Amino acid sequence: MPTVLRAGPYRFFFWSNESNEGPHVHVERDDQSAKFWLEPLNLASNYGFPSHELNKIKSMVAENSALCMEKWNEHFSRR
Repeated sequence: MPTVLRAGPYRFFFWSNESNEGPHVHVERDDQSAKFWLEPLNLASNYGFPSHELNKIKSMVAENSALCMEKWNEHFSRR
């Protein structure tokens, strides 16, 4: 489960066994988690984050989408 980024209380990562899905990133804080598709940027799932916090997280994913895509491609091209 490679960590792409840590920002404040959030960890951005993906699971190594998800190469059959399109590029996406998971975000977690404490016992809350969300999944965002990267192209196009869209919320895939949410477990516990309130909507105002999801908006903040989505902005953070957007700001770091190039890094997320780079790490996704780097990780899954090695397989």
